[in-house]
Amino acid sequence: MRITGFSTHVVGTPWRNLTYVQVHTDEGITGVGETRMLGHTDALIGYLREAETNHILGSDPFAVEDLVRRMKYGDFGRAGEIVMSGIAVIEMACWDIKGKALGVPVWQLLGGKVTDRVKAYANGWYTTERTPEAYHKAAQEVMARGYRALKIDPFGTGHFELDHAQTRYAVSLIEAVRDAIGPETELMLEMHGRFSPATAVRLARELAPFKPAWLEEPVPPENLKALRKVAEKVDLPVATGERIHDRIEFHELFESQAADIIQPDVGHLGGIWETRKLAATAETHYVLVAPHNVGGPVLTAASLQVGFTTPNFKILEHFNDFADAEIKKVVKGAPEVVDGYFQLSDAPGLGVELDVDAAAEFPQQQARFDLWAEGWEQRKPKGTK
Repeated sequence: MRITGFSTHVVGTPWRNLTYVQVHTDEGITGVGETRMLGHTDALIGYLREAETNHILGSDPFAVEDLVRRMKYGDFGRAGEIVMSGIAVIEMACWDIKGKALGVPVWQLLGGKVTDRVKAYANGWYTTERTPEAYHKAAQEVMARGYRALKIDPFGTGHFELDHAQTRYAVSLIEAVRDAIGPETELMLEMHGRFSPATAVRLARELAPFKPAWLEEPVPPENLKALRKVAEKVDLPVATGERIHDRIEFHELFESQAADIIQPDVGHLGGIWETRKLAATAETHYVLVAPHNVGGPVLTAASLQVGFTTPNFKILEHFNDFADAEIKKVVKGAPEVVDGYFQLSDAPGLGVELDVDAAAEFPQQQARFDLWAEGWEQRKPKGTK
């Protein structure tokens, strides 16, 4: 079997463009991959067009390891976010092809299941007015959908510092959410790399009474010594890793012991097998895995293949029941959360199929997501209220 080409399909919303890639073969089997780029969608597609000639055409989709190695190192230049994301969408599609050809789910090809279900946590649910009352109601709606975990960034446009008034308001938002979800539900605290170590530590202590399940990206991701400084001073698990795009770059993070949970994005890290390799390394450091997942149903399905086969897999992020829920119709067989969990699927490959006609109903947009802009959490087009 050989790859004869691929087609790209961009599904657009005001705050994110999702790039789907269908990889075609000479035996008529087509696989699908997906990633979500922030402001680099056209760059990704441009890279893929060059890689098509240089690496992809004529390749054996069963030889995933070889194709990834050639795409990563065959152009000599150091692979960053765009290249690793391009590798990821092709790699996912190859696993999908392999599973379909053999009639088995991808998780079976990765060593078999270690669990029948993967816990989900909701994100994108607080796109409402930024008040305790509105957040309380929105959190209750998340619970009504069966979720038993959710994540929130309550810090507005905070950057390095957060003054007393803003801090008290953020605390009031978290207090309202915890009241709505009760004591047993996991509440992930997202900081989006906003703060200095001193501010992050102070805020973690202010919010400790509400029992956050983790403290995510408390400081900008470039300085691991700053992250370690936070980790040494807080009594909460620290999570990070969504902006690391090469598993080799996690080496320093593991050595520093600054993170308890890593959050690789399968769509940016080079795909399913690269993420599974990273998870195995994390296991040797007693670190849990909770992938970043701001994509649509295909990326969710790919992340689940890792989840079902990984002993140290904690939980999977899910946006698509709340923000842009209508995009689920672009994929047949989209994974669904039932009673707070994704259930194991025996469908061959990734278990999903892209509906090209439905995808065409969501054309590419000039999507913009600015975490430093007032009202960013509402994920609305720029200039709207």
